[in-house]
Amino acid sequence: MTPDSGVELTTRTRGIGTMSQHPFELVLVTGMSGAGRSTAARALEDLGWFVIDNLPPVLLPQAVVHLSQAVDIERLAVVVDVRGGRMFDDLAESLTNVLSQGIDLRVLYLEAGDNELVRRFESSRRPHPLQGSGGILEGLVRERALLGDLRARADLVIDTSSLNVHDLRRKVDAAFEGTDRVALRATVMSFGFKYGLPLDADIVNDVRFLPNPYWVPELRDLTGLDADVSDYVTGIPEARDFLDRMAGMLNLVSDGYLREGKRYVTIAVGCTGGKHRSVAMAENLAARLVKVGVDVLVVHRDLGRE
Repeated sequence: MTPDSGVELTTRTRGIGTMSQHPFELVLVTGMSGAGRSTAARALEDLGWFVIDNLPPVLLPQAVVHLSQAVDIERLAVVVDVRGGRMFDDLAESLTNVLSQGIDLRVLYLEAGDNELVRRFESSRRPHPLQGSGGILEGLVRERALLGDLRARADLVIDTSSLNVHDLRRKVDAAFEGTDRVALRATVMSFGFKYGLPLDADIVNDVRFLPNPYWVPELRDLTGLDADVSDYVTGIPEARDFLDRMAGMLNLVSDGYLREGKRYVTIAVGCTGGKHRSVAMAENLAARLVKVGVDVLVVHRDLGRE
């Protein structure tokens, strides 16, 4: 495999043994170097997952067979990345083997923008594992190419560009704690368009058509978390209709997401600065989704940046 050929996830199948009969979950933790894989792995470990870091992909099927037969292990998280060099080529076949045994496999993918990843590598004074004689940015380009197919099939993508370690742990906790409670999990994220689109959003909604509380002097210094702002934003029929349609959209696509193995969806709600309208609408949308049985995490990405 050349550095920019990617990982093809459809390949031949080879048996790996008999799985145990007790429930067993497998999460593959992967993504860009420097994006927070270690933090995510520690969060899963704290939730009671058995975690293996940097397992050579060729050993994944054997590890799954062995650990799935252990009566005290029901949830396994495996961190796989490009540090394995050429051994990373074996990942496609290993994943196919695992899936052929009916294992409940999910892929958690961590990423961040190139500028932020370069900053993190420079601050840690560590080279990128794929940069060779080039620079960090060259290593990131090669890594994105290698991981392209994995990102495309990921169940949950978390962009950590603007997250600290505590924010990331909260997102992992919300996604993987008590996984038997609901089938679909949603992150509702408010954001400001002037700070850029969220890279990990599955659905983006623009609420800049609503009246802006910024132009109301007594509301300007408040946020969408305040009742007065929320009432102002949602007080017009168009806002309530938009909330109904956003909730209805998720209801429309949820069965298809689950059918395709996608259990996590990120719904982004944007206004100009991410302070008033998007925050109020995100909170109201989350409340509606909770009422119909969706497990929701609310994130206000840009609140406080102004």
